Amino acid sequence: MGLAELIKKKEVKKEEVIEAATAKIERINPELNAVIHKTYEHQKVESENATPFAGVPILLKDIIQEIKGEPITSGSRALRGYIAKEDSEFVSRMRGTGTRFLGVTNVPELALMGITEPVHYGPSRNPWNTDHTPGGSSGGSAAAVASGMVPIAGANDGGGSIRIPAAFTGLFGLKPSRGRTPVGKRLGRHWQGASADHVLTRTVRDSAYMLDLLKGHEKGAAFHAPPFDHSYLESMNKEFNRPMKIAFSVASPIGTEVHPECKEAVMKTARLLEGMGHEVTEKNAPVDGQKIAKSYITMYFGEVAAALASMEEILGRKVTRMDVEPTTWLLGLLGKVTSAEEWVLSLREWDIASYAMESFHENFDFYVTPATAFPASRIGELDPSPSEKRLISMVGRFGLGGLVKKAGIVDTIIENSLKRTPFTQLANLTGQPAMSVPLHMTADGLPIGVQFMAAGGREDLLYQMAGTFEQTEYWQDVKKNPMFLK
Repeated sequence: MGLAELIKKKEVKKEEVIEAATAKIERINPELNAVIHKTYEHQKVESENATPFAGVPILLKDIIQEIKGEPITSGSRALRGYIAKEDSEFVSRMRGTGTRFLGVTNVPELALMGITEPVHYGPSRNPWNTDHTPGGSSGGSAAAVASGMVPIAGANDGGGSIRIPAAFTGLFGLKPSRGRTPVGKRLGRHWQGASADHVLTRTVRDSAYMLDLLKGHEKGAAFHAPPFDHSYLESMNKEFNRPMKIAFSVASPIGTEVHPECKEAVMKTARLLEGMGHEVTEKNAPVDGQKIAKSYITMYFGEVAAALASMEEILGRKVTRMDVEPTTWLLGLLGKVTSAEEWVLSLREWDIASYAMESFHENFDFYVTPATAFPASRIGELDPSPSEKRLISMVGRFGLGGLVKKAGIVDTIIENSLKRTPFTQLANLTGQPAMSVPLHMTADGLPIGVQFMAAGGREDLLYQMAGTFEQTEYWQDVKKNPMFLK
């Protein structure tokens, strides 16, 4: 918003802004590997100044956010030649804001991981410490915004993919309510409604104003968020008219370890909230964390299998295990041996959790947890072990998905997939809005985010709380990372 204001006042020219952004990308992207496709030469400077973000540079994510005429690969070498035939609805609305698309950001293959280390493009790196991940799946976008390449970048979140990278890079990241932002064209849902598109930003106001511009009815959408006819931008500047009732927990919902720094981030936040006069209670969400995790992973399996089938339509041939990464192939095999019965029962768990959380929020305005259970991992740290690689290879080569399920290995997959990020999936399955707020830093200088969840449709409350924290000394300044002024 500040950059747009400078352009409107003619204190800087659009051309100067774009030149500065492209120069920064060229200068530091070789170190961070955030941008995997550049669109500089296709972007013309608009003469129209009426749009809110006219001339402001932005990057979009290499999955779902299709730009007509540009590659979109979903992080997979199998789709390296695919060109988007039209803008997605999200991109169409983003064009209407006046932003300038400078490129596409790195993602893990099919956006499946909480880290961004695809085989096809190589890993994106965290601008706070390039030995560490910026998270995923919107890791390239997070690295680009945190390092100062652009002030804002497209992201989406099907299990934490906005909040996890925001937490790891010191950004603000809000996942909107189900149905708040567009998912089309000609698609009514992503990941059965678990996934929502929005942006990663350095400020609360940029996120809030962009949601004001992106929200609204979409033709053919399967879900519609509760209507909000006011301004999110205005919400962030409002004072609470009463003490908020806040529940918090530092316990992993799947019973796994939580790093002491991630616990301390929440405990510190709870003390701060009490100091602000809010009513704070330690209380776990009224859901079965194991069932939530299993239902999420069941959807995961099915969506990967469907994604591979869609690839076959695009490529006009069978997709083999040589086309995709071994883990992706294994997940697809598990999707093929997941029954319709399991699928329906898993979706019922979403509805049970939604009812329980809606009842919970009748008593509590916010639910606060760590955004992640651990700080950002080192690049390569979460690679499968040699024995795991051998197992994945054998399963993939011989199509042993059914045997893997019968052997009970799925429970191991759930734990390994979610033990570092077990807190974010709940809001995806219930459709609630949730945000990661940069309120803590480890002794090693890595950001840690704190997650706030609110009742469905109450993004305004989240922005109000984030706006309050942004004015305090506890908000971590992302501009202090080593890459920002480089």
